[in-house]
Formats: sequence, C-alpha cells, structure tokens
Amino acid sequence: MREITASGQTVEEAKENALKQLNLNEEQVIVDVIDEGKRGILGMFGSKRAYVKVTEKEDALQTGKTYLLDVAHEMGIENIDIEVSQQEQEMKFDFVGDKLGMLIGKRGQTINALQYLTNLVVNKNQETYFTVVVDAENYRQRRQDTLENLANNLAKKATRLNQEVKIEPMPSFERKVIHTALHDHSEVSTYSDGRDPHRRVVIKPNTME
Repeated sequence: MREITASGQTVEEAKENALKQLNLNEEQVIVDVIDEGKRGILGMFGSKRAYVKVTEKEDALQTGKTYLLDVAHEMGIENIDIEVSQQEQEMKFDFVGDKLGMLIGKRGQTINALQYLTNLVVNKNQETYFTVVVDAENYRQRRQDTLENLANNLAKKATRLNQEVKIEPMPSFERKVIHTALHDHSEVSTYSDGRDPHRRVVIKPNTME
C-alpha cells in the first residue's frame, strides 16, 4: 500500500499531482486534505499551497486471501490455495487442497468463524461494504441443501403436531435459508427468536393463533 503527500495551488491540483506520481485514478485512493491552502491577493501575494495525503486503497480480494492463507498455515495446513472471485459486492474465497475438513470444522463452525473474521478484515477501511463468502469442498451448497431439507421436514412435524418447532441456533445467513425455504409454505410461517449467538428459527403452524 503506497502513500504520498503532494502539493498544488489548490486541493484539486495537489490531488492530481499525487495521482500522477502514483499512476492511479481517484477510485483507487483515499484522499486526506492536510492544508486547503490560501489564494492570496490577486491570486499571488500571500498565497499558500494546498497539501493532501493520498493513500492507495488495499486490494480487498488479495487482503482476504492473504489473511485466510496465514490462518490456515497457523493451523498447520500447508498444501492449499484459495480461488478468489468477485461479483459486484460479493467476494468469494474457495479453499482448494488437502485437509480441508479441519477448515470446515464440526457443523461448519470453523469455516463460519473464518468467514466472519475475513468479512471484518476485508471491509476494514473500505468505503463500500462487501459480502464475504468463505467456502471449501462445496460446503456452502451442501449445507444449503441440508438446511432446506431440514426446513421441509420440520414444517411437516410442526403441522402434524400442531405446535411450534424450534431449530438449533444458527448464524444469520443460515437462518435466512430456512426462512426462504418456507416463505411460500401454505401451512407454516417462520420467525427468529433470541439473541445471537443463540438466535434460532421457529416454525409455527398457521392453524395456531
């Protein structure tokens, strides 16, 4: 990450001078005005130059990848790589290699924690918020399929017993899968109850008042 201080007759000129030296455009930097300067009499006498500090923005994708590889190596996992991709405001980091089960953890607890922490790292000092997805061995799709099946099975149970069914606590993005899966269900509705990290989805039969 590069940083430079530049001056000019105006703030705009100082910024342009810095961008030329860094060979970057305005979308790639953060500009901090140090001194707005002063025009002076007739634009000359008593004038004072403007100063700005221009800092190159971090490559969020590379920052996230480096962070995840460092964590994996600290866990003793060496022979891996990460495939990165970005679609609009979503970034995806997909582990490729051996011993990926350690990165997923029991019921996805480890990979969910990695996703949460990477989200914090990637969005630090960013003007635009990015949604972060961390995956390994297609875990996210497999987990979604499992949750959708669970939702439908528990909806049948709630209808059969005519009583609410509470699902184990889940992170928000997994609760969303349950809500979406049953959104158009004719016999049940869903709501979330409790506070994180113990917040859970409750399936309620429509016949209950």
